[in-house]
Amino acid sequence: MKVAVVGVGNMGAPMAACIARAGHAVTVFDSSPERAQQVAAACGGHAAATLKDLASAQFIITMLPTGQVVADLYLRDGLAAHLHSGTIAIDMSSSDPSGTRRLGAELAKRGIVLIDAPVSGGVPRATSGTLAIMIGGDDQDALQRVRPVLSTMGDRLFDTGGLGTGHAMKALNNFVAAAGFAACAEALIAGERFGLDPGRMVEILNVSTGRNFHTDLVLREHVVGGKYSTGFALGLLAKDVKIAADLTAELGLDSPVVRLISARFDQARDALGYGADNSEAIKAWKK
Repeated sequence: MKVAVVGVGNMGAPMAACIARAGHAVTVFDSSPERAQQVAAACGGHAAATLKDLASAQFIITMLPTGQVVADLYLRDGLAAHLHSGTIAIDMSSSDPSGTRRLGAELAKRGIVLIDAPVSGGVPRATSGTLAIMIGGDDQDALQRVRPVLSTMGDRLFDTGGLGTGHAMKALNNFVAAAGFAACAEALIAGERFGLDPGRMVEILNVSTGRNFHTDLVLREHVVGGKYSTGFALGLLAKDVKIAADLTAELGLDSPVVRLISARFDQARDALGYGADNSEAIKAWKK
């Protein structure tokens, strides 16, 4: 099958490589032509010079910073105008679910089917092709057609419901993860100021009821260990939590926790910069 991957950064590049290893013809496009050339050479694919060069693809995968960037790519920059009716667009970015539904309606007017399929697992699992993928869509035939492509990148594929539900699930998952990290960070800061050793705290948490993903990996390796290199930018996590906060507001829910966590990560992003590793947020909260 002919697959185009738009956005070949930290996640998009290994995902494109997985698709190519499975025997599909891969074309990559990126805002950095040099980056696209490097990724294409590494995976045995083709680097597109213009969006028009993606016209023959049966599947267009986007892995971009925001849903607005995805919408602009198709509508403002004109990618949709180059695609044939029947093309399946797969947005694997962390996008706003309501915006995804609006984009889906616009693309449907042009005969293009949109499916949202955001991922969880980070760079290591993108490299190994073992991502968890959350799949939302309204066209059942298209959903079946994309599974062979998605299965090259992930070993856990979850159907979440209609268009936008995959993006909603991703945002809510990242909110829960962010809330867990914020709680862990506050506990470490308080304990250290009282005289506890952070390493010993993590050791105890990991054999107690406070054990979670962050105590087991992020705190031990990246915070106490000082690596601060999980591979996921602080700005991206702040964006995802805001998507979750906006979603709860749209639904009319009283959700003070998500609003608080969103504000905390916005503060850390503003203090440390968009590109800082998300585990570095504790540095901002220590001040």
